[in-house]
Amino acid sequence: MVDTAEKNGQGLKPHSKLLLALLVGAVLGVAANHWLGPSDPIVDRVNHYVAGPVGQIFLRLLFMLVVPLVFASIALGVAQLGDLRRVGRVGTKAMAFFLGSTLLAAALGLLAVTLVRPGERMPPETRAELMATYATDASSTVRAAATSDFGIQTIVNIVPRNPIRAAADMDLLGIMFFAILFGAALTRIAPERARPMLAWLDSLGEIVNRLVVMAMAFAPIGVACLMFGVTSRFGFQVVELLGWFVATVLGALLLHVVVNISAIVRVLVGLSPAVFFARIRNALVTAFSTSSSSATVPTALAAAEHQLGIPPQIAGFVLPLGSQLCMNGTALFEGITVLTLAQAFGVDLSGGQMMAVVAMCVLTSVGAAGVPGGSIPLLVGILTMFGIPAEGIAIVLGVDRLLDMARTTVNVASDLTATAFVARSEGVWDARSIPVLEDGAVGPARGTASPA
Repeated sequence: MVDTAEKNGQGLKPHSKLLLALLVGAVLGVAANHWLGPSDPIVDRVNHYVAGPVGQIFLRLLFMLVVPLVFASIALGVAQLGDLRRVGRVGTKAMAFFLGSTLLAAALGLLAVTLVRPGERMPPETRAELMATYATDASSTVRAAATSDFGIQTIVNIVPRNPIRAAADMDLLGIMFFAILFGAALTRIAPERARPMLAWLDSLGEIVNRLVVMAMAFAPIGVACLMFGVTSRFGFQVVELLGWFVATVLGALLLHVVVNISAIVRVLVGLSPAVFFARIRNALVTAFSTSSSSATVPTALAAAEHQLGIPPQIAGFVLPLGSQLCMNGTALFEGITVLTLAQAFGVDLSGGQMMAVVAMCVLTSVGAAGVPGGSIPLLVGILTMFGIPAEGIAIVLGVDRLLDMARTTVNVASDLTATAFVARSEGVWDARSIPVLEDGAVGPARGTASPA
């Protein structure tokens, strides 16, 4: 959503405001840390009476949206997937591709952050002080989550005794399990009985998406205050961490496209990656500029049908589904963010917990709102689930729009790859189906591939 001033070309765009807020908060905080010192009475009063409370209000706005966002998105998504029983193979193949490619992306993010370790690009004493400062803000439940291992009891605890209590405790696994069962049950009752609940879930999702937009309108003030609070205490080391974080995310996203998606296009789609990306470039540009997979669906459909020659019945089914369920870039970004902040705050995660982070990133990426910044509330929920102070989100929010543009582009590339994969596997399309452009570029022949 954009405001009137932005539509008229006046004022700063939302992502520019966030970046400016990040810079203002960081510069003022670093200056206060350098010239006055972190324990100066003036700095302490500003943090206690202004920066701290305002930052906490912003974080509470994000926490407020986690439960309804997860429940509405996942329950509605599962209920709508009831149609897969009628479309058979196509839906199954699409879902397998969505989950497999998203898991691959999240695993790549885990590997990248483990190798680069951007959260440790600070002196050990600074990281120890970060955790000592913010650990008191975590509840006993959250602190217990940071020390517990991921094992058989975790699997048992996925099934909540009381879904209302799970929502109150921000138990994302329990909420998602209940939402999945709720959505599945909707597919088992008579359509006329399910229709009002589906409409209610759809409306709830729209309302929460609008609330996300409203919360992000407050983000510049919240980010500036949170960033001031962090940098006034810990100085320039936090800014250095931000640079390593951005480089890690962008590098991993690029690697996923160049290596993983390109290999899938070459092997499973049977097409040159250069040809594929040249044909879908308009959709990728739209994704980058809008930061919204949903807003890119019309452009992606045009690219699939007119540039790649994929039959409309395949493209029209797989692409809208992928815009909600195939979130490669989002899952990769969430995994890197969680593990980077865990490193920065000195929260040691076991191997099992790191695998749980990957699983949570894959699952919550499905519930991300289709608006810029829509994954932020879910990301805050994952942080608290693993005992990582939510205040750390301030470090990444200022550059989130740039990273959102990049990860949305990867999401859309994955959607189109899935569409081509399904079409080829169904025997209704192959490389020979690609139309020849007017300039004679790319595409061996006009026509439709023979069914396999």
